Amino acid sequence: MAENGEEKLLAVARHIAKTLGQNDTMADDIFQIFSNFDGRFSREKLSEKMVDDNNPRGCAVLERAVNSLDRQISQYVALDHPIWAHTADSSAFLDAIDDLIRTMRDWEPMAAEKSVSACLVRADDLMHQAMFRVGDEFRSLMDRGAESFELNRSNHESTGNLSFDSDDDNEENEDGLLHNGADLDHQIPVAQPVTDYDIVIDALPSGTVSDLHEIAKRMVAAGFVKECSHVYSTCRREFLEESISRLGLQKLSIDEVQKMPWQELEDEIERWIKAANVALRILFPSERRLCDRVFFGFTSAADLSFMEVCRGSTIQLLNFADAVAIGSRSPERLFKVLDVFETLRDLMPEFDSVFSDQYCLVLRNEAVTIWKRLGEAIRGIFMELENLIRRDPAKAAVPGGGLHPITRYVMNYLRAACRSRQTLEQVFDESNAVVPSNKLDDRRASSSSMSVQMAWIMELLESNLEMKSKIYRDSALCSVFMMNNGRYIVQKVKDSELESLLGDDWIRKHNAKVRQYCTNYQRSSWNKIIGTLKLDNSSLASNAIAKSMKEKIKSFNTQFEDVCKTQSSWIVFDEQLREEMRISVSRLLLPAYRNFIGRLQCMPEIGRNTDRLIRYNPEDIEARINELFEGNNGSSGVRK
Repeated sequence: MAENGEEKLLAVARHIAKTLGQNDTMADDIFQIFSNFDGRFSREKLSEKMVDDNNPRGCAVLERAVNSLDRQISQYVALDHPIWAHTADSSAFLDAIDDLIRTMRDWEPMAAEKSVSACLVRADDLMHQAMFRVGDEFRSLMDRGAESFELNRSNHESTGNLSFDSDDDNEENEDGLLHNGADLDHQIPVAQPVTDYDIVIDALPSGTVSDLHEIAKRMVAAGFVKECSHVYSTCRREFLEESISRLGLQKLSIDEVQKMPWQELEDEIERWIKAANVALRILFPSERRLCDRVFFGFTSAADLSFMEVCRGSTIQLLNFADAVAIGSRSPERLFKVLDVFETLRDLMPEFDSVFSDQYCLVLRNEAVTIWKRLGEAIRGIFMELENLIRRDPAKAAVPGGGLHPITRYVMNYLRAACRSRQTLEQVFDESNAVVPSNKLDDRRASSSSMSVQMAWIMELLESNLEMKSKIYRDSALCSVFMMNNGRYIVQKVKDSELESLLGDDWIRKHNAKVRQYCTNYQRSSWNKIIGTLKLDNSSLASNAIAKSMKEKIKSFNTQFEDVCKTQSSWIVFDEQLREEMRISVSRLLLPAYRNFIGRLQCMPEIGRNTDRLIRYNPEDIEARINELFEGNNGSSGVRK
C-alpha cells in the first residue's frame, strides 16, 4: 500500500511538471523544486517514467490500483448472501469502496490524458457496480431493522416493544381505532395508536442506524446522493403510510371526500384529527430524527430524504383538510370544520419546526394556505346561515304565538358556536369586511369582528321574526309572538358567550323591546274591555244610567269570556314572564271591575237583577286570568 501511495504521489508530480513546463528546461526546474522540498522527488524518479500521452505506461500505477480494487469489490458484489451479515465482510467492502473513491479523486486531475481517462472509465464502472450492491444492502438493512423497533419516551424512562394487533380483520382495539386486515405476509411493522404525544419512535436499532450511516457516507462521497435518498425514502415511506393507515384514515381523493355522506364524513374527520396529531407530533419528528442520524453530516441529503419520506402522507392529510374547506357551506358543518381548522392551527408550530428546510417549504406553505382556506369556509358558513335566515319563509303562524323554530335553531346554533369563541374571533378578524357597514351603528363599528357578526345575525333574525309576526291577524297575538321570541333571544344571550360579545347595552335594549311587546299586548287585548267598565258620570237620569250599566256589564261578560277562551290557548313559554303578564292584567282589570260592580250593586233600579247580571266575582276574574297563556297543548311552548 505504501509503495502504491508513493507511485501515485510521483505520478501527480510528473503530471504537474509536464503540464506547467513549456519545455524541458522548465520541467527540469520544476523537478529541482520538488526534489528540494522532499527527497522522494529525486530527478531520477521523476524523469524515469515521463512519457507522452500515447504511452500506456502513463497510467500503469492507476491500472494496477483499479485491477486490485476490481478483484476486491467484485467478490463482494457477486455474493449471494447479505454482506452485512458478517462485520468483517462489510468493513472490507467499505474499505475497498473508500480506496476506489480516493483513487478516482486522486487521478481526476489527470483525466485529460487518454490512458488515465480509460482507467478512470473502468473505475467509474466499478463504482456503479459497488453502489448498486451497496444500495441493495442499504435496503436490506432497513427492512431487517424495521422488523423490531421500540417506542421510547423522550425522557427515556420507559421503553416497550410494539407488536401488531390484527388477529381479526377490522378488529377494534382498546383505543377504539381500527386495524385493517392487511395481508400478514406483507405487513410492515408500525407504531400502535397513542394519545400521549411525548414519545419518539426508534423504528430502527441503533446498530442498524450506524451501518446505514456508514453506507450513506460512501454513497454521498461517490456522488450517489439521489440514489441513496431514493432507497431510504422508499422504505421509510411505506412504514409511514402504513402507520397512518393503521390510525383509521382512508386514502381518499378530494372528490371522494366531497361526495361522502355527512355522517360518514363526520366520523372520518374524527379519524383525521387523530391521524394528523400523531403524524405531526410523533411520526414526522421521529422520521426527522432518524433521517438526521442516517445522513449525519450531510444536511442536504437528510433534508431531501425526509421530504421524500413525508411528502405523500403530508399531502394526504392536507388534501383531506382541503376537501373539507372547499366543500358544502351548510351551517350544520360548522362545528366539524372548526375542529379541522383548530387542529391545523394547533399543528402549525409542528409544521414550522419539522418542515423547516428548503425542500419542505412547499409543504409548509401548502399547510398555511389550506388553513386559511378553512377560515374562509367558516366565514362562508356564517354567510350561508344569514341566507338561511333571510330565505326562511313566513308560511304558517306558530300556534298560540309560541317560539318559532328559526329562533330556537339560530340561538342554539350561535350559543354552540360561541364555545369556540377564540377561534371564531381569529377567523373573523382575518376578514376585512364581515357585514355591510350601513347595518352597523358607531358603537358596533368599534367592536370586534365577531361581535359585529353576531349583532348582524341577531338583526337579521329580528327582521325575519317581525315579518313572520304579520301573519297573525290578531295584533295582541302578534305582540305575544314577538314577546316570546324576544324573551327567548335575550335569555339565550345572557346564558352564553353572546352576552359579552353583544354587551349590556344590547341586552337592555332588547329587554325594553320585550316590555314594549307586553304593553302592546295589554293595549290590544284589555283596553277595550276596561273601557266598557268606565262609569258614566253624566247628569243622566238614574234609569238611563242603570240601563247603560246593564249593557256594559253584559258587554264585559261577553268580551271577557271571548278573550279568556281565546288566550287560554296562547302560550307564554317563560314561567316568570307568564306570571308577570297575569299580574299585570289583574292589576289593570280588577280595580276597574270591583269599582264597576260595586256601583252596579248599589243602584236600586237594578234591584234583585244584579246577581243575574254579574256573572263573575273578582275572584272568578282573577282565576280566569291565571288560566291564560297555558296553551291547548304543551308542545307549542316548550323551551329548549
